[in-house]
Amino acid sequence: MSIKHLVFLLFLLVFPHKSNSQSVTNLEEINKVWFTFYQAFDSLDYKQMAVIHSKELIRISGGKNIIDYETYINNYKSKFRKSKEAGQTSEISLRFFERINNDSIASERGIYKLIRNKNKAHEQTYYGQFHVILKTENGIWKIFMDYDSDEGNSITEKQYLEALGITDFQKFIKE
Repeated sequence: MSIKHLVFLLFLLVFPHKSNSQSVTNLEEINKVWFTFYQAFDSLDYKQMAVIHSKELIRISGGKNIIDYETYINNYKSKFRKSKEAGQTSEISLRFFERINNDSIASERGIYKLIRNKNKAHEQTYYGQFHVILKTENGIWKIFMDYDSDEGNSITEKQYLEALGITDFQKFIKE
């Protein structure tokens, strides 16, 4: 069993479900987190990243290391500052193959696409798979666990396009 699955199972044991009410409303509220996430990359503003993440954050990067909230936010503060100084841009987007939620916990898995220096001579595109656990804190969705990996650089545009768009809710709502 991988570390991401162990963390997920531990999370489910520690934080019991309040209800089993997967809904469009929950997905719309969760998307507010994702739109702030997008904006943080677009504006290179680490403060927006700080707002959408729980202070109890568990960040697992590429299956290589685990860091906490302070380290994660400080890393973005430094990365975004360096990008601004170098005149670089970042644009990120997400597509999903799994979105499970109730009124207090959500599990979201999919493919991200990160474009650095879009429409410039040195444009670079990166893909990866992510698994994020969100939970509500004082009625607001926050990212609690964030795992991503490029899966040995095996994620492609094809896989990205096969996943569903951020507002394609119907496949994820269980009747």
